[in-house]
Amino acid sequence: MQHDQQRYFEALYAASEDPYALRHRWYEARKRALLLAALPRARYRRAYEPGCGIGELTLALAPRCDHLLASDFSLHAVDIARERTSELANVRVAQHQLPSDWPRDAGRFDLIVLSELGYFLDHDDMHRLAACCEDTLEADGVLVACDWRPDFAQRSLSTREVHGALAALGLPRLALHEEDDFVLQVWARDGRSVAQREGIR
Repeated sequence: MQHDQQRYFEALYAASEDPYALRHRWYEARKRALLLAALPRARYRRAYEPGCGIGELTLALAPRCDHLLASDFSLHAVDIARERTSELANVRVAQHQLPSDWPRDAGRFDLIVLSELGYFLDHDDMHRLAACCEDTLEADGVLVACDWRPDFAQRSLSTREVHGALAALGLPRLALHEEDDFVLQVWARDGRSVAQREGIR
């Protein structure tokens, strides 16, 4: 992530503990609900959520994960997320600069959630991030991307480019949800549908 973007986000979180109104906007609550509903399994062993911000999605993911590692590059955001998740024994929040700090030493993940993150990276770093997902995704792993579609000043890549880099990994796609505001995609190493996994068809 570029230094000017780092300064932008540090200033943003220093000025407000919830600069995007994640706790109050119905848009954000609905988007989280759609993401959670799109996950093909009820529970995950080890999940990674980079770009966690203040931890709103982290709090929603935690009940479905045995272990959840969340991260953000902003120390202000990390401090807020740590405080908000401090009573959750299965959650750890770290400061990571991606893709260089991708937590390879933490083992492999059966869930990776990339929400509103990739378009802040440049082309090369986004493709490095996608490679990190490929390298650390378990044999039964699930990869999720959810991103804002309209243009904005701090964007380095289009959402189409971000999702294209992840789709190029060649994982079977289980879900695609598109709206004017955002796109949500779910890929998995196991390409069976939820109904197939449960023997319904």
